[in-house]
Amino acid sequence: MSANKDLRLVDLDEEGVDRAFRESVLKGLGESQKAIPARWLYDDAGSQLFEDITAVPEYYPTRAETEILESRDKEFAEAIGPGRAVIEFGSGSSVKTPLLLRAIEPAAYVPLDISGDFLRASAEELGKKFPGLPVYPVEADFMRRVELPQAVTDMPHLGFFPGSTIGNMVPRTAVDLLRTMRETLGEGSKLLIGLDLVKDRSVLEAAYDDAGGVTAEFNLNLARRINRELGGTIPVDQLIHAARWNDDFARIEMHLVARSDLEFEVGGQRFTMRKGETIHTENSHKFTRRSGATLLLAGGWTPVARWLDKKDRFSLILAEASIPRSAP
Repeated sequence: MSANKDLRLVDLDEEGVDRAFRESVLKGLGESQKAIPARWLYDDAGSQLFEDITAVPEYYPTRAETEILESRDKEFAEAIGPGRAVIEFGSGSSVKTPLLLRAIEPAAYVPLDISGDFLRASAEELGKKFPGLPVYPVEADFMRRVELPQAVTDMPHLGFFPGSTIGNMVPRTAVDLLRTMRETLGEGSKLLIGLDLVKDRSVLEAAYDDAGGVTAEFNLNLARRINRELGGTIPVDQLIHAARWNDDFARIEMHLVARSDLEFEVGGQRFTMRKGETIHTENSHKFTRRSGATLLLAGGWTPVARWLDKKDRFSLILAEASIPRSAP
């Protein structure tokens, strides 16, 4: 019998708004370079828009990662083994998840996501595909340690973090997240993580600024969410989506650029933007083999296997929780 019980771990204020969202937005808009963490792009509308992005011709990562999952299923089964509870961080629509679950014979599936309604709908659909698999959706901000459902506490754990979402974070934050994941998953756990690779600038910029404007809508949706949930007056029609490759930091940057001088309110506070000034909304870091391994090691994970798609655009890495050592 399939279990499909969810836990809600988001801290809401008296107005029903995620406290962390409010704090992040007000802090970020008050900085000299306005910036809002990328995780807040993913409300229900943003999550659906991202799923739309994965289907546009220019956006290769989803197709490349899916190719790996489809073609290396026997290798995953051998490297991971059966009987693990799969803990997916930022599960979204869980489109790639069935490919992994079919390969490794898991004991349970725990999707973690901050977008609650989207999470529960996706978990229900996945439960229909795997009627014998216990599914325990947890609505939570996985940037913090998450208490897993008691039913999976004593199972061996496999963290699943596809899509190169780790690339959305600056190295310091990425390392912190990897350490938090290790705390959530525990000793003896494994982590299967997607890392996008460095490649030609034109390919990268097109992937984050598609001709159909889907990514632009995804970015602009953040401003609409702020207006809706925080009583904002941001003039969305005066913002332009921009995607830029920053070679020094090996990352694509997404910005909302002011078309003109702007004044607006959010959460009762006033803000201004000069024409051309930006709100930095997302980074997407790209990796080499060495930089990816270094990041994982810094976060408490030891890489043990690596898979690439046929065009060497994307990588999936299996890592084990590193054993603490007192010396090199």
